[in-house]
Amino acid sequence: MLRQKLKLPQIILILAALVAVSAVGYKIALRKADPAAIAAESTLPDKQRPADIAGLEAMLKGKPDDVEGWQKLGWAYFDAGRYGDAANAYRKATDLAPGQAVLWSSLGEAIVMASEHDPMPKDAVTAFETAISKDKADPRARYFLAVRKDLTGDHQGAIDDWFALLADTPPGAPWESDLRRTIQQAGAINKIDVAKRLASVESTASAHPVDIATAAIPGPNRAQMQAASSLPPGQQQEMVQGMVNGLEDKLKADPANVQGWIILMRSRMTLGETGKASAAYKSAIAANPSQSVRIREAAKTLGVPGA
Repeated sequence: MLRQKLKLPQIILILAALVAVSAVGYKIALRKADPAAIAAESTLPDKQRPADIAGLEAMLKGKPDDVEGWQKLGWAYFDAGRYGDAANAYRKATDLAPGQAVLWSSLGEAIVMASEHDPMPKDAVTAFETAISKDKADPRARYFLAVRKDLTGDHQGAIDDWFALLADTPPGAPWESDLRRTIQQAGAINKIDVAKRLASVESTASAHPVDIATAAIPGPNRAQMQAASSLPPGQQQEMVQGMVNGLEDKLKADPANVQGWIILMRSRMTLGETGKASAAYKSAIAANPSQSVRIREAAKTLGVPGA
């Protein structure tokens, strides 16, 4: 149970920070070069939340037209590594709400992850292209369409598209370091010099921790706001709580993501979970001792106990 009752603006603020966590995954671009690296990057948390999945499945039997329910079920399946089931859930969601880009790009990613042989199935490409037709800024669709270029031999075009996405990446976005790594790997594999271009794009990771901790995060898109506002207050908070817990799980698998820890601390403080914010602070310091000053300054700015 949350310690305080959130208002919609607070929910939107947290969603804006957390929705990007799963928006970009660079592992697909590396598939042809290093299968072992793919396996390592694809590691999921051990906890698969069967109770959450079962509850959503039961709820949707009685409410088969619940778009947000199908979206949440798709997310739960994806988080559990059940990519085929995730794709089916997202297909239901896109049937019910065909104008929402985030549903189409989520569908495309699930199809890609479910495919055992084809790294970019045609129906995934169709889903990504549909997402772009609804929202040309959708980061997940932009990323994977660039992956498609790379897979078809247009390595320079893919790198150019990834640089364009990097230029549009908001400060503190958890995917920035992975996107930079994608560009570096693709450049190295295809003997394309990217070092100067990467250096010319200022890294948000070097931003002052206070700026990251307190900066106004770009707002979510209309579909995300509608999804949050259309839910009853209790479900709004449940959705946010699930996203915050999901970020914490991802950080356990990738504890070097300092920006992710800062976003987690801020989210916990917004939720009124000061004890969990303090625990996140300690975990961040333990996992990243060389970044302790940066983490501590951010935690102090956020008012995290013990910082």
